[in-house]
Amino acid sequence: MSPPVEPSVDPTAELIGELTRRGLRIAVAESLTGGLLAGELTRIPGASLAVNGGIVAYDTGVKRSLLGVPADLLAAEGAVHPEVARRMADGVRRALAVDDRPADLGLATTGVAGPDPQDGKAVGTVYVGIATPGGTDAIALQLAGAGGREAIRAATVRAAIGAALARVREG
Repeated sequence: MSPPVEPSVDPTAELIGELTRRGLRIAVAESLTGGLLAGELTRIPGASLAVNGGIVAYDTGVKRSLLGVPADLLAAEGAVHPEVARRMADGVRRALAVDDRPADLGLATTGVAGPDPQDGKAVGTVYVGIATPGGTDAIALQLAGAGGREAIRAATVRAAIGAALARVREG
């Protein structure tokens, strides 16, 4: 007789649950994921209690105009850079404030999904930015060989959800 099978854990449901229990709000800024991250968060019933919204900043100019990423940073480094991810995450907290209250957690994705390199960065080079009132971080991902454009985008969403869940659990 085989042991009972545990139901699979859904990290996104866990994240939404933790945010809701703690009374926290999240906002996302996406480049290479093009809305997949916001879609993943809002897949969970009750997500409206924790999700302020998302900005798809696919064009570099939107990163500057809506998220406040400095033009000189974008000119010097391009859109695929850890500081750009940090600035996007911090900027979306304020851009999607509700009743003048910035989101408690800003989450951002920027990178190269392919098929071609961008700004001298290889396909699979990705940064996830995380911002809270206490500071910002960027997580570097190297997803080359992850199975192509859609696989890179999906892996980025999974990594972003995992990073956000870890940050919320840290307090």
